Amino acid sequence: MVQQSSLVEYGARRIIITITAIMCALLEIVDTTIVNVAIPNMKGTLGVSTTEVAWVITAYAIGNVIIIPMTSWLSQQFGRRNYFAASIILFTICSFLCGNSSGIVELVLCRFFQGVGGGALLVTSQTIITESYPPEKRGMAQAIYGMGVIIGPTLGPPLGGYIVEHFSWPYIFYINIPIGIVAALMTLQFVRSPNYGAKSVAKDVDWLGIGLLAMAVGSLQFVLEKGQEDDWFSSKLILTLAVMSFFGFFFFIWRELTFRNPVVELRVLKNGNLRVGTILSFIMGFGLYGSTFIIPLYTQTTLGWTAQQSGMLMVPAALTTAFMMPLIGQLLQKGIPNQYMVAAGMFTFFIFTFWGYKIMTPDTGAGDFTWMLIVRGIGMGLLFIPITMLSLSTLKGQQIGQGAAFTGMMRQLGGSFGIALITTFMVSQTMVHRTNIMNHLDSNNPTVQQRATGLQHSFMVSKAMPPNIALNSAYQAIDYSVSKQAAVLSYMDVFLYLGVMFLICVPIVLIVKGKKKAAVAGAAAGEKKLDLSEAMH
Repeated sequence: MVQQSSLVEYGARRIIITITAIMCALLEIVDTTIVNVAIPNMKGTLGVSTTEVAWVITAYAIGNVIIIPMTSWLSQQFGRRNYFAASIILFTICSFLCGNSSGIVELVLCRFFQGVGGGALLVTSQTIITESYPPEKRGMAQAIYGMGVIIGPTLGPPLGGYIVEHFSWPYIFYINIPIGIVAALMTLQFVRSPNYGAKSVAKDVDWLGIGLLAMAVGSLQFVLEKGQEDDWFSSKLILTLAVMSFFGFFFFIWRELTFRNPVVELRVLKNGNLRVGTILSFIMGFGLYGSTFIIPLYTQTTLGWTAQQSGMLMVPAALTTAFMMPLIGQLLQKGIPNQYMVAAGMFTFFIFTFWGYKIMTPDTGAGDFTWMLIVRGIGMGLLFIPITMLSLSTLKGQQIGQGAAFTGMMRQLGGSFGIALITTFMVSQTMVHRTNIMNHLDSNNPTVQQRATGLQHSFMVSKAMPPNIALNSAYQAIDYSVSKQAAVLSYMDVFLYLGVMFLICVPIVLIVKGKKKAAVAGAAAGEKKLDLSEAMH
């Protein structure tokens, strides 16, 4: 491995490289959430259900997860500059194809390959920006990069909302094209590749492990997405894919524990702090991407907001998280244990979800969300860096990089699984709540009859309907109200159970041993700085 100092840049060249790296990282991060506010528009244009259109998000995450472990090997094979530029080009081409898609299958497939290109952007951008700065200035470099990484997921919805409101949903993908072209040209012109030495041979990469991981994750995602719609295991396809997912994970674990150069080093999980950290990373991804998915969906489908209104709602959380970042850094430098900050972040996120549970109604106002989402921003600020440092705090040498890659992958999996589980759970709960409400509505009940008669009279007066048609319309309006209330109750359930999951984690985090032995700290200090942002995503 080449020495970091050989790639240090100065003056305008370093500024250009920094801008290029941050631009590429933000492209990848924003695209994980920018489609959230466009989901209702996509549903209407493509004629698909919420469950089906959720694949547009999960396919991108799966592409990310599969390619991230291969990034180091691909950079070594083709040169980092060439691989980085190729990834930008792939991402840009797939962005055009996504916007030009005419069907859900085509769109999901293009999103998957866009995720494959995007996976390299985040990991490689962090390495490039770090190596471009001398050691004494790398703290500043990490702060600049980390700020973009943290606020990126929350920046997506407002940007997507503005684009959908003033243009149409394909432009959330088309906007990547000019940025991608500029980034590719700047990469080829200014970014340098380390001298890796001899290239590794194809047999050194764990192709079988990658295939097993893709099979296991892809099959599980399909089961989660389509299980509710296909009545779960009564469907032969769902049953077959569930079996494939189980054996895929089983043989993947076996492969990674026996292959000489595994794509995911599972042995590093012998470390207790890392085991807890990977679980927390999964839960954090579940909460981060899950909440960013359901809030725009709720405000648009239930409250009738526009895409831009839904997107702008997320701005306070993004600004709060950005404001929190330097404060979190100062608290960590003062020696506050990581586990205390993670526990505080988990509890703060619980407050956010319980707050959401309490304020959700069929006509909640915009002002009711502001402070709730600010609390969410505080919670996420308290979680990102402390979870990373907690995970890596007792690792040494090469284990730090392995642990960072593992926590990053688990966070992405948490996000994709969270979206899949939330959509499936909401479909099920909406049916349950609708049935319960309908069981309490008796057409012979005087209150129900009075409501129906009032609506009938209103339709007869305002729309000049005949009595029989007006009565039928009245019952349809009542049925619509029942469906809307059932949907609100399902959103409330999601927020409640999501909050309980985070609350349960608080005591678990507090019992983690925060080992801070000087020897470990000395050996790992430099590498922690280099791998911090990579671990965060």
